[in-house]
This record gives sequence, structure tokens and C-alpha cells, in this order.
Amino acid sequence: MRIKFILAILIGIILSGCVGVSSQGIFGTGVSIALDPRTLGTQIDDSIMQKNLTRKMVFKNKKYLLSVKSKVLDGRIFLTGKVDNPEEKLLLTKLAWEIKGARSVRNDIKIKEGFNFKRSSKDILITSQLRTALIFNKNIKATNYQIDTYKKIIHIYGIAFTSEEKDLVISEAKEILDVEDVIASIMLVEDLRIQKE
Repeated sequence: MRIKFILAILIGIILSGCVGVSSQGIFGTGVSIALDPRTLGTQIDDSIMQKNLTRKMVFKNKKYLLSVKSKVLDGRIFLTGKVDNPEEKLLLTKLAWEIKGARSVRNDIKIKEGFNFKRSSKDILITSQLRTALIFNKNIKATNYQIDTYKKIIHIYGIAFTSEEKDLVISEAKEILDVEDVIASIMLVEDLRIQKE
């Protein structure tokens, strides 16, 4: 049993490493390193914090590897996903605050309900539409944003170079058909603790 658990963890680490390079940037924040306005040191700190949080969550329960997503930007931790009960949501908030260097924790985790294919399909469609809109808008650095949608509510995480870009991203999200709300956790470059020269 222990060997299976260790094997599952190793496979998860290997697979998350592959995904991290291709779709989320080397440091797993969803922001391309070349376009990321954070310093390399801050990117590394955020990456270490995110890996430590993932490790803590998986140590508590392996199901969190698939059901909960975390993002760390400039020491701020954002949690999304679904859990079975409110106690788990509180536990994950506590784990996030225990990570060394955490400046704030935003927990947008939802309590699970029965699987609904129609709702899940709609959420995927909304995410795809917004991702496409950001890519085609020349005034937005689309690689600087991570998008999650749950029950027609869009959660956007990222770093904007200007307040105009931030407003534009939120505006694009609100224009998507059937969106009920937009929760934007977008930081401005000027709000970063340490900025690139």
C-alpha cells in the first residue's frame, strides 16, 4: 500500500512538472517567465510556496490533488476548486496560511454538489470563450492570466501592467454570454513587492 502511494505521488510530480512547463510556465503561476513583471526571485519564491502548499494538501488527503487548485502571486495565495464539506474548506485555508511567506489567502473553494454535465460544459465553454477573447485582444497580455469558471462565475488571477489592462480583462469577462459574476484577483505591476528593473 505504501509503495502504491509513493508511486502515485511520484507520477503526480512528474506529470505536474510536464504540465508546468507547457501550459503554466516553468514556475507554475500561469504567467510566462519572459512576460512576467515579477522578479525572478519572486517567481521562484511563489513557485516554492505553491509546491509546498500542494505537498501539504496532498499529505492531508490525496483527493485534493485533483479537486483543489492553488495559485501564488507575489506571496498571495488563491484557492479554487470543490470540496465535500465546509470543514475541508476551512482546513485548506488554514494550510495555506501556514505556508511560509504567505501574505494573504483568498479561498474561493466551493462545496460539492452532484455532477451536472450541462453546467460543467457551460463552465468550460465560458472559460474557452474568455481565453480566446484575451488572446485576440492586442491590449492584453493573455499569458499573464489564469481563468477558472464554476457555476457561470469566472475567477481570473493574474498580473496587469496597467489599470486599463485590468479593466479591459474584467470587461471582456463580463461580455461573455451567460456569465453571472466575475471575481477578479488581478494585481497591478506597481503593487508587486519587488519589481523588475
